[in-house]
Amino acid sequence: MLILRCPAQLQLLEKTLRKSLPTTLPVTATPRIPLSPVPCPAGDRGPGDPSVPPSLPAGDNGLVVQVLGTVMTVARGNPASHEVLVDSWPHFSIVLTRLRPEDHRDPRDYYTNQLSVFYRDKGALQALLEGTEAVTQERAFWILGMQHGLDKAVQEVASARGLKVETIQYRALMSPEPPQPRCQMPPGLRLAPVSPSHVPLLNATWALGGNARSQAFLLGLVRTLPSACLLDPRGRPVSWSLLDGQACLRHGYTVPAWRGRGLSGLSLAMLGQELHARGFPIYCSVLPQNTASLHALQAIGFVLQPGTFYLILGTPK
Repeated sequence: MLILRCPAQLQLLEKTLRKSLPTTLPVTATPRIPLSPVPCPAGDRGPGDPSVPPSLPAGDNGLVVQVLGTVMTVARGNPASHEVLVDSWPHFSIVLTRLRPEDHRDPRDYYTNQLSVFYRDKGALQALLEGTEAVTQERAFWILGMQHGLDKAVQEVASARGLKVETIQYRALMSPEPPQPRCQMPPGLRLAPVSPSHVPLLNATWALGGNARSQAFLLGLVRTLPSACLLDPRGRPVSWSLLDGQACLRHGYTVPAWRGRGLSGLSLAMLGQELHARGFPIYCSVLPQNTASLHALQAIGFVLQPGTFYLILGTPK
């Protein structure tokens, strides 16, 4: 696998992946804050480095958005310390994004080691999982994806390497434009970024949280990436949403006493406007049984994507 470090290569990959966004979204939009045209060092320029994106081979494109979001985040400062790998360049059949190995200090911490994969050839996926250190016995991970066969392939390799594997199904939603909230700001509430002091509350209310590693992960998101919350007159958060290193809107939550008022749309609109202005896709994932959130998101402009979205957790036994 080749690590793409050159800004021009990352920009070209971004343009190529953008072509495979679902048809519900604009696929020809140019980011309003483009990458600076920094030339590649001689050693980083791949053979045949074209000035236009190469076409992708035919096949099931699945949901490419989490890989695109990671590539864009890496290219714009890389606050989550990820890296982007391809099997070949400029024509590729698989893209892998992961936490940089030197930043994975806790082998049992799957929160920070977020993987995403986009592939056109299932054989290439199997070779990647079996022949690289993307999935190892010593390192916990989680991987997001929606492509057919991804969950089975990851589970087979992870189990063979002695990892405990848990798969959680989600529904994926995307918004072509910034979400439009259904309500006005209630008196006494105000919009603000999430504060590090709010993280214990976020950790306690997160379905995947409640432990020291999840709290450290959430704190890292709050400190390095955009977030939005509604604060009551005493400065306590009543509704919030975060952005992660894959540019996914994550951990949206409204405290029970404030539910049913459409408040989540206000924080999502704030984040959505920022994402849209920077050319990022606007997407999130929701548990399929959480019908209230699914309906609320669709009411403010999100479009439910077909198929199943997997979150696969792997931890050393």
